[in-house]
Amino acid sequence: MSMVASHLIDRLPNARGELIPDAPMAPLTWFRVGGPAEVLFRPADAEDLAEFLRDCPADIPVTIVGVGSNLLVRDGGVPGIVIRMGKPFMGIEVLDDCRVRAGTAALDMAVARAAMEADIAGLEFFRGIPGSVGGALRMNGGAYEKETKDVLIEAVGVTRAGDQVTYSQADMGYSYRHSSVSTDVYFTSAVFQGGAGERDEIERRMNEITERRETSQPIRTRTGGSTFKNPEGHKSWQLIDAAGCRGLRRGGAQVSEKHCNFLINTGDASASDIEALGEEVRTRVKETSGVALDWEIRRIGVAAGEVLS
Repeated sequence: MSMVASHLIDRLPNARGELIPDAPMAPLTWFRVGGPAEVLFRPADAEDLAEFLRDCPADIPVTIVGVGSNLLVRDGGVPGIVIRMGKPFMGIEVLDDCRVRAGTAALDMAVARAAMEADIAGLEFFRGIPGSVGGALRMNGGAYEKETKDVLIEAVGVTRAGDQVTYSQADMGYSYRHSSVSTDVYFTSAVFQGGAGERDEIERRMNEITERRETSQPIRTRTGGSTFKNPEGHKSWQLIDAAGCRGLRRGGAQVSEKHCNFLINTGDASASDIEALGEEVRTRVKETSGVALDWEIRRIGVAAGEVLS
């Protein structure tokens, strides 16, 4: 254990869940890059999370991550506490009136499948989001002309002070790939609204989404999904392509030849390679089109050589 992590552990409250110092983050992200979390916390349940946050010193930074699908962890690691929801937050329950409750660690595609098996239509688009419910809530995740805001009834979370809070869809302050809810709220579950449907038709739509993803996106590579948000009136991939960035490389990072709004770790990329390549793409697009691309991938942590605490 590093001296930094050892010092932090000594300041943390007891928890029923796991507290792991110097926890490698690269295996937890789809890019497979990045430095360690100073301390990784896997809460035993929502009550454990609330109690831990309530008693955790306020000056210690807290970051929550999901399955790492739309995440870039910088090479120097992440200071403070990184919370990663695990099995206790993966539950999915079918409710009355075509509603589905899901924990925030549940995969989006698992929500779509559970709805299908209950003959609930309207949640098929979750099959096209490569992440978990927590990320969909935070980023208003969407795919194929539908977004989380279109189906959310309520989201439950815990504040940095350890208080449980519930948000209606209107409370979430949704816009394109954004929620206005404070990042000091850590979601634990959500309820989604679907409608009555025929299982065969629901499955057909889900299979269609799967096929479209597999033919248009580099989903079998080390990637973080869509890199940049679509600017109003534009498609990011078209701007990137027009700027001559398709296939562009920096170290072990590459702009996908298949879909150029995806960055790829070809095998030996560092987080700095990936981030620098993304910034180069942004520069070239700005120079050729005058449009500024905004990152959709979430970037956390510090650069290599920077001090965690």
